[in-house]
Amino acid sequence: MGSTASARNGTWRNWGGTVSARPAREVTPASVDELAAAVRRAAEDGLPVKAVGTGHSFTSIAATDGLLIRPQLLTGIRDIDRAAGTVTVEAGTPLKRLNLALAREGLSLTNMGDIMEQTVSGATSTGTHGTGRDSASIAAQIRGLELVTADGSVLTCSEKENPEVFAAARIGLGALGVITAVTFAVEPVFLLTAREEPMPFDRVCAEFDQFHAENEHFEFYWFPHTGNTNTKRNNRSAGPERPVHPLRGWVDDELLSNGAFQVANWVGRAVPPAIPAIARISSRALSARTYTDIPYKVFTSPRRVRFVEMEYAVPREALVETLKELKAMVDRSPLRISFPVEVRTAPADDITLSTASGRDSAYVAVHMFKGTPYQGYFTAAERIFTAHEGRPHWGKIHTRDAEYFSRVYPRFGEFTALRDRLDPERRFRNDYLRRVLGT
Repeated sequence: MGSTASARNGTWRNWGGTVSARPAREVTPASVDELAAAVRRAAEDGLPVKAVGTGHSFTSIAATDGLLIRPQLLTGIRDIDRAAGTVTVEAGTPLKRLNLALAREGLSLTNMGDIMEQTVSGATSTGTHGTGRDSASIAAQIRGLELVTADGSVLTCSEKENPEVFAAARIGLGALGVITAVTFAVEPVFLLTAREEPMPFDRVCAEFDQFHAENEHFEFYWFPHTGNTNTKRNNRSAGPERPVHPLRGWVDDELLSNGAFQVANWVGRAVPPAIPAIARISSRALSARTYTDIPYKVFTSPRRVRFVEMEYAVPREALVETLKELKAMVDRSPLRISFPVEVRTAPADDITLSTASGRDSAYVAVHMFKGTPYQGYFTAAERIFTAHEGRPHWGKIHTRDAEYFSRVYPRFGEFTALRDRLDPERRFRNDYLRRVLGT
């Protein structure tokens, strides 16, 4: 993914081009006190308040016609506590900058998503995740939060301090307040060996449980209109460090995965009947490779081809059936899908509105190239996901509402009750939250 959202003529737009908004005013506070004062002034003026990161959510979760808070001056590491194994970081810090800073200190997060362009607060508030047998989302690695609430007060929370807020605010959707700092659990930097290889779709489905059990991190991409996947297994390694050769990395990650893939999508958008043939070529473009490097260099990769995305978490035991239904739907439909389907996993966690809350989960993400009609594909996919009680990623396109979420999240009422207490006047409201939370 490229960098950030854009703002022109007072209009804010997200990275994927799916959302735009015209806030009444914007602020870029340089301190927590300035941010709290801005929230109080907005309350006096009757304006709703939203904070926005780099705009990598495809939903309107950060859109507002009131006060838009940009946190890019609230960046950097506040504190490293090696004894406790934690780092406290300002909420506007991009994950890329955090990972680079931690590496310089000989430290690392345990798990990461597949990009690192988002801010710390944006990534955690929407439930950004990678893949892991035992290690969960970025939010599950949080040990403490600092939050500016609707009345402009600053609240700190952890398992011991305001634990009911901590349980919810790690993935708070921006509904409980504005996060100003996050304390993460970290560990000494380690090495991961990545094994990437093509594999038939039928084999991945047949052996999925075994792949999941035998690898710390397993994920794969299925290419619609084909029976092909690319798989990736990441496991801790004693070394030595053997990164991808720079030339091989450029060919695979820039020339093929971004440059050639961009051209292929341009052709597919102009000539949709060509997409199945393009998919067969694309699915065979990358050959197997194995490399060993520090975590963020293994977990993340550049994503420069713009797209729109829907992703659902289904119970892990329902994954294979879900995928087979998705493949059958694509095979029998006139749809032409040029982007691969991404599949990852996460263990159950204890965060109130985490997509993995209380259940081991598998994530199925469907994408369409930016500028191509996606509604038919996403609607058909969503029917399959919801039939398995899927939970949509909070930052990716979906059509679900509060009535649905109250059924698939056993602790949904806890979150809305907490919101009633922290923000009774709905200072942090917008249309998206009204739909997904009910009021």
